[in-house]
Amino acid sequence: MGDQLILFTRFPEPGRVKTRLIPALGEQGAADLHRKLTDTCLACLLEICKDTDTGITVFFSGGNKQQMYRWLPDMSLVRQEGADLGERMIAAFSRVRALGGKHILLVGSDCPELSPAIIRQGLQYLLAHDLVLGPARDGGYYLVGISTDFAPEFLGPLMIDMEWGTGDVLSITLARVRRAGYSHALLPLLHDIDRPEDLEYFEIVHQG
Repeated sequence: MGDQLILFTRFPEPGRVKTRLIPALGEQGAADLHRKLTDTCLACLLEICKDTDTGITVFFSGGNKQQMYRWLPDMSLVRQEGADLGERMIAAFSRVRALGGKHILLVGSDCPELSPAIIRQGLQYLLAHDLVLGPARDGGYYLVGISTDFAPEFLGPLMIDMEWGTGDVLSITLARVRRAGYSHALLPLLHDIDRPEDLEYFEIVHQG
């Protein structure tokens, strides 16, 4: 197994996804947007795999595998496991590494500005760094990656006991990375689509 890509997403059930966008879009509209964001991100990742041996695994929450297969019939699908986002990411990295994954990048499904060039840059950074992070303008990150020599269990001190969804996630993570002595690189700053004011960036990407 070569380099691996992980996509985190959720089954687009109305009322259960993109809840902060429901006041602006309604339950069905928010679910439809989540589906479009996931499809956009997945298309970006698949572009990377065209000419390489890089693989993709979609780790999902919500719904069931039958529903997910109807949505994404050709993908490798695994249910997310863990009490919070940090535990779920560590578990995903551990599973993919156990199968032989080398450099591994994990991305969320909320960033329509993500491009194949950024994914390639992330993999390139991992040739010389332990970790790579893609900072988001809301203070979190849209991507995290580990090098071949970085064990997934090393992520524990970086991700456990984190207040996910706050504007301090990236700064706290970077402080923990520096304290642990790991080398890291940062990708371009991009927008996640989580709140009504973020919707303009989705429109810009799809109209550009």
